[in-house]
Amino acid sequence: MGAQWKQKGRELEAHKKGQVHGKLVREIMVAAKLGGAEPDLNARLAVAVEKAKKASVTRETIDRAIKKGSGQTEEAVSIELVTYEGFGPHKMPVIVECLTDNRNRTAPEIRRLFKAGALGQPGSMHFFFGHWGVVEATHTDKSRDPEGDAIEAGAQNVEPLEADEIPEGSQGARFLTEIKDLAAVSAWLAKAGWKISASEMRYIAKTPVHLEGAAHQEVVAFLNELDDHDDVHHVYAALG
Repeated sequence: MGAQWKQKGRELEAHKKGQVHGKLVREIMVAAKLGGAEPDLNARLAVAVEKAKKASVTRETIDRAIKKGSGQTEEAVSIELVTYEGFGPHKMPVIVECLTDNRNRTAPEIRRLFKAGALGQPGSMHFFFGHWGVVEATHTDKSRDPEGDAIEAGAQNVEPLEADEIPEGSQGARFLTEIKDLAAVSAWLAKAGWKISASEMRYIAKTPVHLEGAAHQEVVAFLNELDDHDDVHHVYAALG
């Protein structure tokens, strides 16, 4: 969901390690700024910290990012979320979220990636997407009823995770919720024993577009190029 276009098993080259760490650190700072410094009380921060650990970001770097984001240091966090929208190859609707400390630098770079005239006005792509809170989680009790838990948690819908996202001996579910209810739904599911792997706002295509052959490859190459930009946080496309 949200990044369905990504190639399965796409590996990051060694020279991109610093870029990946930078993106993870920015996410930790933003999560701490928005929800506080305690991962147990901030699902978004807990997920960001877990991702950083898996990417071998040092504990010292993680702690420093949390303190900076939550205002425990004298250095102010100037990172902001900026959204860009436009059409990719073959008129593919795309929304790009960036975490940047300088939008005057980021905007022309993203515009260049979109090519001349392809970057739309704010809100121009929203017709093609729904904006949802998304919680992805797994549970070691395979008899657990995700639909029942979705109702109890206050989620709007639930669907199974892909098989390769579920640890052996567990079940997985993706809970969709209103944006305003994301934190509460995440907290309820965590208390119910669900291990949360994602808790974030996403743009989800209302009607995915299916492309074949060279057209599909061209769109995927464009989306990967966007995703590789240092400031890009999430890329959403209506690609089925």
